[in-house]
Amino acid sequence: MTTNQVDTALSAPPSEVGPLLLALREDQWFDRKSARIQASHLAQPLIAFANAEGGTIIVGLHDGKVEGIRSCGSKINDYRQAPIDYTVPPVRAKFSEVECINERGEQDALLVIRVDPGERVHEAKNGDCFLRIGDESRRLNYHQRMELEFDKGQSQYDGFPAKGVSIRDLDNVLVANYMQRTGTKNTVRKLFQARSLLTRSDQLTNAAYLLFGKHPQDLFPQAYIRVIRFLTLQRGTGSSLGIEEGSDYRIEGAIPWAIQQASKTIETLVPQRRSLVETGTFEGRPIVPRDVWLEGLVNAVIHRSYSLAGDHIRVEIYPNRIEIESPGRFPGLANPSAPLEISRFARNPRIARVCADLRIGQELGEGIKRMFDEMRRVGLTDPVYKQSGGSVRLILTAVPRLDRRLAARLPKGSERILDTLRAAGRPLSTGDLAESLNLSRPSTTSRLKALESEGLIRWIGKSPRDPRAVWELSDE
Repeated sequence: MTTNQVDTALSAPPSEVGPLLLALREDQWFDRKSARIQASHLAQPLIAFANAEGGTIIVGLHDGKVEGIRSCGSKINDYRQAPIDYTVPPVRAKFSEVECINERGEQDALLVIRVDPGERVHEAKNGDCFLRIGDESRRLNYHQRMELEFDKGQSQYDGFPAKGVSIRDLDNVLVANYMQRTGTKNTVRKLFQARSLLTRSDQLTNAAYLLFGKHPQDLFPQAYIRVIRFLTLQRGTGSSLGIEEGSDYRIEGAIPWAIQQASKTIETLVPQRRSLVETGTFEGRPIVPRDVWLEGLVNAVIHRSYSLAGDHIRVEIYPNRIEIESPGRFPGLANPSAPLEISRFARNPRIARVCADLRIGQELGEGIKRMFDEMRRVGLTDPVYKQSGGSVRLILTAVPRLDRRLAARLPKGSERILDTLRAAGRPLSTGDLAESLNLSRPSTTSRLKALESEGLIRWIGKSPRDPRAVWELSDE
């Protein structure tokens, strides 16, 4: 479910508003609350949305019924004061009412609370801190709270004002398409306010210009996608540089346009492999499924660090793999060695939310899971994330997964060692592998020995206690 469905429901006739909102799935940006909720209990979703990407809370819906709020009396004022009374620092939220027909067939209203993403970490009066993850407002422990503090300091670049930019600098076609996708009947200004694309002083944000600018690269020269195809398995340097002539593209423009153009370019460059398909015939198929590399591209564009000057997104296409590198490390709540366990946190909450409206991207954790599922469905090895000091690289390799019987003989998680060695492109020590996979040294050693006994890797060293000994793939 994307946020534009909430706006569409709120714009419906009063008799339809309640049923439409009840039919929607609660998610990263949407929550329903009963009219019987105590004002103090609103603190939890308010804080969770503010600490994530913002969102909308509707009060007056519960258990499949349209309760309405007209019978709440003074509680409505308590709800409106909840951000001041129960959150620290106060969460920025806008309150409005929308007409509806309650379950008794009477004219009534629902309370609409639109929560802005916060520049700082918000907490309750008792010190509890929450973060919206999917359809949950999850309480954070001390360590997670500290990581969120760190990430919040880096995450609000998309909310800064875009200097010298006005509405005239936006692409009218992109803005009109966005208005249509959201189904809103509001003006552009009101829609942009609802998505935190305007500052409190009505200036366009960096996010607004990156999403809808005619040519945002005049302010953000690093905000482009470079797509390159290589003839060799390694990049090479100098005279051995393996870039195919005429296959180095620089794609600029607003985010929706850039993603669309980059995907078309990549599609023409990905190597094809003849394979037997469901119809019983041999056909050309890309070495990596389109849905997988497209998800990787979208995640890179939405979640990259736009504050890092001088770096851009790179999509490198090799004969046996696709690599997508994006400026900026994973946020502190994410562990790149366990990508399927990554909690959602958007470095660019405004960009992420608009892209969800446009159905360009969904949730980060959901998208990663989808990539793993699709690679496994076609029998390829899992995607690998490799994090450096200033970037994240996604590696999608066209290597078949291990035979099921062989995989069953190996300790659980052994394939991750093979993936890590492939991603590194060089031999690694036991310590390097243990650190990369977040495993203990004994656990890593047991998996290495099992892989060695199956002939999948080999040990290279001068003696059993050689401190410089390493492991490499047997097929290299």
